[in-house]
Amino acid sequence: MIGTVATAEDRFITIGTGGQTGVYYVVGQSICRLVNRNTAETGIKCTAPSTGGSIANINAIAAGDMDMGVAQSDWQYHAYNGTSEFEGKQFDKERAVFSVHSEPFTVVARADSGATSFDDLFGKRVNVGNPGSGQRATMDVVLNAMGKSDADFALASELKPAEQSAALGDNKVDAIIYTVGHPNGSIQEATSTVDAKLLPVTGEAIDTLVSENPYYAKAVIPGGMYAGNPDDVETFGVKATFVTSSDVPDDVVYEVVKAVFDNFDRFKGLHPAFANLKEEEMISAGLSAPLHPGAEKYYRERGWIE
Repeated sequence: MIGTVATAEDRFITIGTGGQTGVYYVVGQSICRLVNRNTAETGIKCTAPSTGGSIANINAIAAGDMDMGVAQSDWQYHAYNGTSEFEGKQFDKERAVFSVHSEPFTVVARADSGATSFDDLFGKRVNVGNPGSGQRATMDVVLNAMGKSDADFALASELKPAEQSAALGDNKVDAIIYTVGHPNGSIQEATSTVDAKLLPVTGEAIDTLVSENPYYAKAVIPGGMYAGNPDDVETFGVKATFVTSSDVPDDVVYEVVKAVFDNFDRFKGLHPAFANLKEEEMISAGLSAPLHPGAEKYYRERGWIE
């Protein structure tokens, strides 16, 4: 019986996260912290190293190098369906566990650029994100939907998230983009070092994107989170999701899910981006791979799914 007797040998699980300044790292560390409180009972020990993010995590889980990981909901979808970056390398063993916080597609422009909407960015200097990152891929999707490309910017720089706020402050770019949970340190840095505005990302092309793709949803960045941005800003975005493989044993996934949801208030207190999480949304929103049976078992026990 799981949870009643310590196993003879500890089992180690690894969770893929993201850069150490981002929310993915906190998600992984927080889950491990809760799992490791129960090691004496479950025999499961958890580590959550910093990684390259969504796509790197999914590839590592597919290769068996990691057991679980955090990934944007769009990359969960593409991996399971073998589309986009995962064309020719479909990960049909991918399984969803739960979703976490929303990650709005966030655009920050220097006030002196004069930009008040996404359309105003064309002809300006924009950091589109580093190749291989989720935000760069999402930027490409947005541009395609609008019938545009990087060539429509005066400059399309490829700085990593950690570098882009300084570039905005130093007037090397007019705007930066980030698909990220809020509040975010990088955006706080950008808005406090220079007069900068969060721009809405709305309109017909965005409405179509959201209606045609199950992994996108409309999103609002609350006003008052960042200096000089008192009003809510409308955009769209993805969810941060927690994924695994069907190769990972049911009891391991069950114990991880149980550690999070049996201590839900504690989990929500571990980062401001988790403050508004709702259990019913976490077990459904943004999940496009099948639920792992271990997660499903726990949700049934709680009466959350039939």
